[in-house]
Amino acid sequence: MEFHEKLQELRKSRSLTQEELAEALFVSRTAVSKWESGRGYPGIDSLKEIARFFSVTVDELICPEEIISAAENEKKDFISRYLTLICGVLDILPAILLFIPAFGNGAGSRETVALSGLDGISSWIRILFIIVISLTVLNGICTAVISNFDKPVWNRHRLVTGIALTILGSALFLITRQPYAGLIFFAVLVIKGFLILKVR
Repeated sequence: MEFHEKLQELRKSRSLTQEELAEALFVSRTAVSKWESGRGYPGIDSLKEIARFFSVTVDELICPEEIISAAENEKKDFISRYLTLICGVLDILPAILLFIPAFGNGAGSRETVALSGLDGISSWIRILFIIVISLTVLNGICTAVISNFDKPVWNRHRLVTGIALTILGSALFLITRQPYAGLIFFAVLVIKGFLILKVR
């Protein structure tokens, strides 16, 4: 008998609903539902808590192969969560473009200025710069916050959005001949790409 069947049987033997079991184990009802449907395994700490709650051993709950599988899944989730967090922090990094002198102040000027002091280009391009930087930073903040939740779909969505915004920022700044700002976005893109490839 596999873990998900044992858990279901143990829960029903005590006449508990999934929600009642979740409250007793201090986890979400979704987690219990996922475990009972065989779509995932609890972490090691949750396994110990389940064993304690039902007065059984961990060995009675789960076979060695399932323990290995659960540990591997937990490790993947941990790595994925921290990858998302790091990518979120990297998306916040372009906020420095609002304050450091990284923009050329027009074709005839050799002066570099912060975005707030930029006056050698048309106002719509400056607004476009602000929008791209703001969206990237906002996405980074959302990514950092979402990485704390067990929502893989949200994490993937934020990662894809972050990469798209970073590519857009790199292209925008390089096309408008702002190499320092473009370099910052491009460096963030390369670091993200390296991290994602390393984890996969």
